[in-house]
Amino acid sequence: MKILGKIALASILSLGVLYAGSAPKEYPKGPVGEMVKLGEQIMLHTSTHPLTKDLVGNKLNCASCHLKGADGKPGTGDGIGSFIGTATSFPAYSKREKTVQTLQDRTNNCFMRSMNGKRPIVDSEASMAMYTYITWLSTGMPMKMNEKAPLSPHNMKIWPKNFKKFAKIQKKATHDNYLNGKKLYATKCAMCHGQNGQGMGSFPPVWGKNAKGEWLAYNTGAGMSKLNKGAAWVQSNMPLGQGGSLSDKEAADIMLFVNAQERADFDLQKGLLPKEVMGYYNSNVLKEKHSVRSNFRALGLDIDVIRGDKKIK
Repeated sequence: MKILGKIALASILSLGVLYAGSAPKEYPKGPVGEMVKLGEQIMLHTSTHPLTKDLVGNKLNCASCHLKGADGKPGTGDGIGSFIGTATSFPAYSKREKTVQTLQDRTNNCFMRSMNGKRPIVDSEASMAMYTYITWLSTGMPMKMNEKAPLSPHNMKIWPKNFKKFAKIQKKATHDNYLNGKKLYATKCAMCHGQNGQGMGSFPPVWGKNAKGEWLAYNTGAGMSKLNKGAAWVQSNMPLGQGGSLSDKEAADIMLFVNAQERADFDLQKGLLPKEVMGYYNSNVLKEKHSVRSNFRALGLDIDVIRGDKKIK
């Protein structure tokens, strides 16, 4: 039984699914509790909430990637992206920024990438509320700052090993994988995310623009836009409620197709508010740009060969 248990655990870990935990049963009292509740609402309605809507450049919310768990709260799902335990790991070293980052740094930087928008001011009400909510989800957990990455203990167990796995797979991708990803998207994803990636109802968009020419989904600087990281997240969390059900090939091919579609380029400088407004930006990396083409090139892939056309510039 012990051997079978170890085998089962290894299988679960390889797919990026592991029980993360739940939110505390009660909110803190007084102003702290009110700030937790505000942060929760911002996580659920980031693109429309009065405190954050002007900082978001697409139709996503924090809860689009940091999924609800059984308790119904954003960021308490068991897959990659859970907020449970996150606050215990900060301050943490970020290889991307080449600095030690606070939890607020990590949260605010996501607005430039996944939200395709502007980085919030660190001591703003919105930033404090999100920080307070995520910290609440670590109530009672032991603190151990992460020296390697700005990731929680939960996500460290499943995230790095899985995006390394998918990098090896996707470096060998061909046009046939793209076509298979297109077919799989149509049968497994389009019912929620739309045939053209536009999203359906409460289900988020995954690429493209709307009729007004507004970008709908994450830009090319987001973790989801990286073929290997996107595949790891999808295998861990999708289809909704069925995380871990996609094979390595299915997850890799789906994200090969999705991330070959049109999305906003990333330019770090465009995501920063003027210095006199934003204040100090805690990073030693001040210039960074990405495109669909460069994200494929990072794994040695030619987007024209993968798609079989010359549409992406």
